[in-house]
Amino acid sequence: MEYENLIFERRGPVALVTLNRPEFLNAMSYGLQEDLRAVCAEIEADDSLRAMVLTGSGRGFCAGADLSGQGGAPPHDKTQGENLDQYGWVGKQALAIFRMTKPTIAAVNGVSVGAGFSLALACDVRVGHPQTRFKVMFAERALSPDSGTSWFLPRIAGYSRAMDLFTTNRDLFGDEAYRIGVLDRLVPQEQVVDTAVEVAMQMSALPPLAVRNGKRVIQWNLAQDLEAALRTESHGLALSRRAVNDHAEQRAAWIEQRKGNFTGT
Repeated sequence: MEYENLIFERRGPVALVTLNRPEFLNAMSYGLQEDLRAVCAEIEADDSLRAMVLTGSGRGFCAGADLSGQGGAPPHDKTQGENLDQYGWVGKQALAIFRMTKPTIAAVNGVSVGAGFSLALACDVRVGHPQTRFKVMFAERALSPDSGTSWFLPRIAGYSRAMDLFTTNRDLFGDEAYRIGVLDRLVPQEQVVDTAVEVAMQMSALPPLAVRNGKRVIQWNLAQDLEAALRTESHGLALSRRAVNDHAEQRAAWIEQRKGNFTGT
């Protein structure tokens, strides 16, 4: 499938998705919103792809909602189902990323604010550089948080840090973001995308069904007590064992002291 507002590349088992509205710091126009949800669905359904790297073209990762007036608009005539939608585009964006069972990595090449910050937080891992700049932004726009910020940020950085960043609306640069856990890798600016792809390649070398199911188990257990989490883990083990060829291969690779070649079957 071809996309108008983003670039979709295949690097072996890794999908590299680049938001491509650099003149607007990759702000989320209506078209980009649609394209991003569609590419997530395409990658999720393609067994030859095992991880996704998300980045932005130019000097921005994503500047959040497009306030330029040039981002287009959804059709005026909505269906009843659309009128019953409780999430809006910002909620659907968060769900499109977070519900992917394949690992997702944000290569935060530049400015990441508002819903763009939330987009990075929705990914499993974030790679940035010292000049990467995050900003919650919502209070400055007379808004409370949306696009999943109020759910992701306290879980990643802690309640008090989330409150600090929201209520002061201060900039969060790469060094501090790495220190408080918002970034998982801190590298020179020119290495951000390559590092993210390298991490995605490492993820892709592991048995894919185990990785995907393990991600789902960890996500489910974010909202459960220990007893429920243990039951979820037991269920997850049973699902992972459905990849019988990979289970045989991991055993053979261990005995033969070599890297495994896993197929997800």
